[in-house]
Amino acid sequence: MVSYNLPSQIHLLVITILVIITTLLTPITTNTSSLPWNILSNDNFAGKLTAASSSLESAAVDFGHVTKILPSAVLNPSSVQDITDLIKLSFDSQSSFPIAARGHGHSHRGQAAAKDGVVVNMRSMVNKDRGIKVSRTGLYADVDSAWLWIEVLTKTLELGLTPVSWTDYLYLTVGGTLSNGGISGQTFRYGPQITNVLEMDVVTGTGEIATCSKHMNSDLFYAVLGGLGQFGIITRARIKLELAPKRAKWLRFLYTDFSEFTSDQERLISETDGLHFLEGSVMLDHGPPDNWRSTYYPPSDHMRIVSMVKQHGIIYCLEVVKYYDETSQHSVNEEMEELSDSLNYVRGFMYEKDVTYMDFLNRVRTGELKLKAKGQWDVPHPWLNLFVPKSQISRFDYGVFKGIILRNNITTGPLLVYPMNRNKWDDRMSTAIPEEDVFYAVGFLRSASINNWEDYEKENMQVLQFCEDANMGVIQYLPYYSSQEGWVGYFGPRWNLFVERKYRYDPKMILSPGQNIFQ
Repeated sequence: MVSYNLPSQIHLLVITILVIITTLLTPITTNTSSLPWNILSNDNFAGKLTAASSSLESAAVDFGHVTKILPSAVLNPSSVQDITDLIKLSFDSQSSFPIAARGHGHSHRGQAAAKDGVVVNMRSMVNKDRGIKVSRTGLYADVDSAWLWIEVLTKTLELGLTPVSWTDYLYLTVGGTLSNGGISGQTFRYGPQITNVLEMDVVTGTGEIATCSKHMNSDLFYAVLGGLGQFGIITRARIKLELAPKRAKWLRFLYTDFSEFTSDQERLISETDGLHFLEGSVMLDHGPPDNWRSTYYPPSDHMRIVSMVKQHGIIYCLEVVKYYDETSQHSVNEEMEELSDSLNYVRGFMYEKDVTYMDFLNRVRTGELKLKAKGQWDVPHPWLNLFVPKSQISRFDYGVFKGIILRNNITTGPLLVYPMNRNKWDDRMSTAIPEEDVFYAVGFLRSASINNWEDYEKENMQVLQFCEDANMGVIQYLPYYSSQEGWVGYFGPRWNLFVERKYRYDPKMILSPGQNIFQ
């Protein structure tokens, strides 16, 4: 294992200038024709590296279905050593070639693509007989990064344990979400998934394997978490666990007043020993109140809800969950009743479910299977995810939800808006977040068709332009920029550190070219 130590008193600006000058004068050469094909004959990759058209086509598209970026080859590794050998081969070559790790292919803009390079199919390493080791005494699980979160949950629940921080959709790889952030309605309480990692194994852009944590190779640890795959490929992560609850008391409340909706949310996330999950959403006049992410409302109430939406044009839903088990089942009803009484929702529009812990966490899966059965899953997804400072959220509601969205009248699908506590994040990690103590996650989770996805893309640009013109300090989550100038703005004063880390851990700019940060 290699050790990386942060040099003391580095002048980040000087290093940034040197990196940029070096890149301009001696640009990284990416071989777009011969090198990836030559390595097909390398004995180290026999039977693992393929240039079959079906493999290339599969690696060229992702969940977003708005880009198609063909690699020259796909590696199906059987071990971490295969990944190390591939990166070293590129790094040691006079003409290096790009490499990108691909998990479950859930990126939206080709972020896991490697044009004319090699895509590493991380899922090929999954072995259900190994790949996860759970420590009951240490309350952690060592997990191969190619595992899906649903697979981690299933295994840990067998021992009565569970990770604490989740994404809404569980069919994502551990390495994929840790490279971005990993957020959902638990984030206000437990922090994002990246702050619930104790240790990782990472293959850097030089082909070296390093174990890192807060106390060992800490700069690499913080760089990789939320680092968009720029500094290394995560191969193992040690995830925090706690005792698993049995059930979830799941309530929804409808609002017509945005200020009361946000005030209630902000008060609830400030309570230290209250809810385990909180999300909010926007409901528009586009048919039944349920959407593909969740079938929740009783059919007998659909007309009442639709009528309220039509009357107001837009309404809001607060969704909260309290976990419980045998020891707390007698008190949970009383606690949720007290909570309900304290909220300013429209009376008569409260809904309640009581489900297993697994059923709640895996709630999006049902909608996915329904869409797949209708052929509506593998379609364009021009999503837009933002972090909006608390001080700007009312302005955002007026200008975007009640302005751009209602005026264009094309947005369908889930539209999320819920707050997070900044003190649950760690500034040493790479993910960019607003400076305010509370900020909102806003997600436009659209499904489109090949004929109209560009209309949604235009709307995304209108939203971003509105935020920029209003100087709202909005930051993209799962970001995409077409130029380095956009990335400099995204990272702000942290850009110099990001560049310096890139130069240290991936000096030939081999990894994750699909993010379009340094290419």
